Amino acid sequence: MKALVEKIKAEYESFALNADAQVEKGNKAAGARARKAALELMKDLKDFRKVSVEEAKK
Repeated sequence: MKALVEKIKAEYESFALNADAQVEKGNKAAGARARKAALELMKDLKDFRKVSVEEAKK
């Protein structure tokens, strides 16, 4: 679970960096990278929820 949390943190940092580049500088490629990171982040957050619920049941 700790590895999953670290992965989520890294994805969020990537998303934030690229989203800022798109908003502040109008960088279209950064927008595409931010959207890709957002999709990965959603998947990881769903996985975290599953693992977290399982851990809470123990």
